[in-house]
Amino acid sequence: MEATPPPVGHPVEPRPAKTPERRTIQGGHVRLEPLTAEHAQALFMACGQQGDADLWTYMHDGPFESRAAFLDNIARKAVSNDPLFYALVDPQTGQAKGHAALMRIDMANRVIEVGNIMYGRSVQRSRAATEAICLLARYVFDDLGFRRFEWKCNDLNAPSKRAALRFGFTFEGVFRQHMIVKGRNRDTAWFSMLDTEWPGRKAAFEAWLRPENFDTAGNQVAALTAFGHARVTQA
Repeated sequence: MEATPPPVGHPVEPRPAKTPERRTIQGGHVRLEPLTAEHAQALFMACGQQGDADLWTYMHDGPFESRAAFLDNIARKAVSNDPLFYALVDPQTGQAKGHAALMRIDMANRVIEVGNIMYGRSVQRSRAATEAICLLARYVFDDLGFRRFEWKCNDLNAPSKRAALRFGFTFEGVFRQHMIVKGRNRDTAWFSMLDTEWPGRKAAFEAWLRPENFDTAGNQVAALTAFGHARVTQA
């Protein structure tokens, strides 16, 4: 009897993704600019002051002892290639309100992660916060040709896990005792979005961001989950 061949994955064109660049990505409510030391002062005002210590609970760095320590941290992030940092800039004021990074960049396998997401309080739960993720996903999939976009966070970080699901990432599981961060154990929750899923996610982002989905006070009429792509519970 002829042996049944073992199952194998479907064929994939063996081309690498393009390299992420230090380039500006313009949106309607936020502008992603390559992070520079010139953004540091505005970022300090947005998320680096004494009362902002709670924003850094689940980050790998911070909070910072002084303005000088914060500015030095931003200067070092600005010259990093992986993670590659972008400042989230308010297009009305020109001031940076947070940062995010593309990281763990694997061009051969076309896998990339979004991380180091720091939103100042004025950006949290705003159109700019959602649009920033949409802009990065669009850049990753449409411009650079990646197959897989990852989101990882501390499993205790409930707001980050909710955000990942809302943005249309799929929960894949928890890596137990994955890291030691600031002297404490970190179990890491993993999420992903695939290139085959992106067209639907993109349509949902664009529908949510339309002006008619917001009232005169800037409140959403329909939640992002109403547009069909978000997973509201973990598998």
